[in-house]
Amino acid sequence: MNEIEKLAHKLKLGYTKQNYSASISEAMDKNASYEDFLKILLTNELVHRENNGIKRRIRIARFPYLKYLGDLKYDAFPIEVANQIRELTSLKFLDEGRNVILVGNPGVGKTHTAIGLGIASCMKQKNVLYITVPNLITELKESMTLNQLTNYKKKFIKYDLVILDELGYIGFDKEGSELLFNLLSMRNESKSILITTNLSFSRWEEIFNDPTLTAAMVDRLAHKATVINIKGDSYRIRETKEWLNN
Repeated sequence: MNEIEKLAHKLKLGYTKQNYSASISEAMDKNASYEDFLKILLTNELVHRENNGIKRRIRIARFPYLKYLGDLKYDAFPIEVANQIRELTSLKFLDEGRNVILVGNPGVGKTHTAIGLGIASCMKQKNVLYITVPNLITELKESMTLNQLTNYKKKFIKYDLVILDELGYIGFDKEGSELLFNLLSMRNESKSILITTNLSFSRWEEIFNDPTLTAAMVDRLAHKATVINIKGDSYRIRETKEWLNN
């Protein structure tokens, strides 16, 4: 038995190493053939690895918290919005390299939807990055100061999905706007970007403070993108009112 454990360890068969004894006993009780036993053991090993891979991708994605699509209250959205979000859950937009832009006031479910789609992507073995736009600008400037901007860009382009949250809450200086524009242009029509923002396209100039750059940014990000305008009151305010009434 110790030899089996050693071999499983060398081969990096985590499930087999931990569960081979129980699997052997179960196979003997069921009088399973060697073929059936091997098939069950390898299937369980594969499932174990896939589950570990999902956990690793979710950890690397840097989600601030975990929100799942199954927890979304679709009946709180207008019917058209709910149907658009349901369509996104197929993740077809990832295979097509299309962008998704969620527009709406704070508290209407933009971030929950974005994180839910991000976690669903991780479960489909996609590499995801979640980051707020202000933090992204900060990281870009720090990378440039450390002469690591090229490496940062190479890493950024490899993600299957990048979720940029909170576009519109903080404006940028000229350097930050140009860095962001150049970074996002690298992914144009090749890899998907999901953006949440509280501002309509007509107000993006308030963030970038440059009409030409703003127009170019909107042109690249919105081209063939799914744009969902989530209207309604903040669910946090609704929940607070319900709590106070109770």
